[in-house]
Amino acid sequence: MQFKVIDNDSMTLLLTLLGAVLCTMTVSSEVLPQADFNVQGMAGKWYLVGFATNAEWFVSHKNSMKIGTAMFTPTADGDLDISHASLNADGSCWRLNNLAKKADMPGKFTYSSWGNQNDMRMVEVKYDEYALTHTMKSKAGESTAVNKLYSRGIDVNPVLLEKFRQFSLETGILPENIAILPKNAECPAA
Repeated sequence: MQFKVIDNDSMTLLLTLLGAVLCTMTVSSEVLPQADFNVQGMAGKWYLVGFATNAEWFVSHKNSMKIGTAMFTPTADGDLDISHASLNADGSCWRLNNLAKKADMPGKFTYSSWGNQNDMRMVEVKYDEYALTHTMKSKAGESTAVNKLYSRGIDVNPVLLEKFRQFSLETGILPENIAILPKNAECPAA
């Protein structure tokens, strides 16, 4: 049996990368939904004020992203119909609808979007103020974490914004990939 000797710099780099990957996978898999989650409490209009992910597409799009709205509509079966809308610079509206199907525990939902399988968890919700979500997106064997901060109002408390930043860092998102979205006019009703 032969062993190849690896220099200290290569070993340090290898162990650092392995540690980062394992840490990110472990942290994301342990993110649990709020224990007393109530799907009916999510009903109504929210503003998407914070967005964080290490996904490649985000790096080139984050500077053009602005606050958008989301309508959460609980279904009779306990699922959650989510409709997002955001006004583009040219005055057109970007819209996306998803039906998030309830999973094996309250506050956990799954849905498909753009070829991704999504596992969304409602991590922390104060129904009259904010909702912090964590989604693991999987496609072709690759997984990406996406954290979102929703608010009932367009102005958000700095303490809450810092909570969102810290949560995003704890779930493996790089600091430069955590965006507090600038204000924006709303899309007209569809």
